[in-house]
Amino acid sequence: MPALSPTMTAGNIGTWQKKAGDTISPGDVLVEIETDKAQMDFEFQEEGVLAKILKDSGEKDVAVGNPIAVMIEEGEDPAPFESFTLEDAGGEKAPPKEAPKEEASESSEPPETGAETSPPATKEDSKSESKSDSKPAALESESTGGRLQTSLDREPKISPLAKALALERGVPIKEVKGTGAGGRITKEDIEKFKPASAPAPPAAAASAAGAAYEDTPASSMRKTIANRLTQSFNQNPHYFVSATLSVSKLLKLRQALNASADGKYKLSVNDFLVKACAVALLKVPAVNSSWREKDGSVFIRQHNTADISVAVATPIGLMTPIVKGVEGLGLEKISSQIKDLGKRARDGKLKPEEYQGGTFTISNMGMNAAVERFTAVINPPQAGILAVGTTKKVAMPQETEEGTQVEWDDQIVVTGSFDHKVVDGAVGGEWIREFKKVVENPLDLLL
Repeated sequence: MPALSPTMTAGNIGTWQKKAGDTISPGDVLVEIETDKAQMDFEFQEEGVLAKILKDSGEKDVAVGNPIAVMIEEGEDPAPFESFTLEDAGGEKAPPKEAPKEEASESSEPPETGAETSPPATKEDSKSESKSDSKPAALESESTGGRLQTSLDREPKISPLAKALALERGVPIKEVKGTGAGGRITKEDIEKFKPASAPAPPAAAASAAGAAYEDTPASSMRKTIANRLTQSFNQNPHYFVSATLSVSKLLKLRQALNASADGKYKLSVNDFLVKACAVALLKVPAVNSSWREKDGSVFIRQHNTADISVAVATPIGLMTPIVKGVEGLGLEKISSQIKDLGKRARDGKLKPEEYQGGTFTISNMGMNAAVERFTAVINPPQAGILAVGTTKKVAMPQETEEGTQVEWDDQIVVTGSFDHKVVDGAVGGEWIREFKKVVENPLDLLL
């Protein structure tokens, strides 16, 4: 299993593009792999023959470095590998697991709190309790506070594919007898499992329970999104600055440019806003910065280019592909790159360098007429993100010689989220003011 991104520790096997016996050339797509970021094609960089597939499509949480296939040199006979197994390739290791902070805090609770998860106060207390109770108490680890498991409590050895199938079918893993090596539970064991006869629950209760909810296993990308956004909101002190912008001039300029394009391009409002973000970042460079911690030192890095991450909704979660060097791009180039990156993000074809990094993010929900405004979570290590609502027509009273008349103005509400570790409140407000100025005078974007 290759590491297709810097943070990848395990991946899911997608569709194999080659089968056993196929010849592989450099650059051929061997298999689709779901990383913690996206669905990606694994391109093999050597010549050879695929002799055996060790991990079938659908296998989940395969640790980086674990064998997934056997390659041999061209001209060698693949027949001897027909019965080759994962154990023959050296077995597999489990993906590394991070110890949740919540568990650590619970296990370190003092006994006085009365928490069920707290470890015993002293060894003398444990001895006195064992004397007063005829049943031996389960020992607890002094290092973690976790209760030692008996062999009956441990989860049986089971392949990732079999585990996923068991969760899908509701098969109790502890009741399945494994037929694989060392008693390992295989996919076939799950498929053949027949539960022991038990009293059937009342029909009404069963139907009610079945209709109550449906559990969907979280994908690797969904877990990554959850972890990163939780980390961002907990570790970055967010504050929010909102402003109402007039986009009437911008919409007229957009209409004129699209009318004269002869089909070469079609600019969107978001293209103008991305460019406006870059202009504002150059005028208030403190926002174009990020908080960094390296080798025990803490510093703020101010970036010289505006690399704008554009939030894109995909079937597997939110992606933020990057338009790099926006300050030096014209509107036509920005529009072309956003369309290309957005399509490949939805298809799961982005390369890691196309969505990792960036200096600022824009999230636009203007296509949803019901969303007037919203706030967004900062994409670390960036220090800011702009949330854009939908366009609304607002009646504006105008004083004329004939009296007060009403004109209609197209307006949007934007909300900037800033990391207070990097961007002070006054600086965030200054950035919003510069952004508002350039949006309401869109001809400046063409200079």
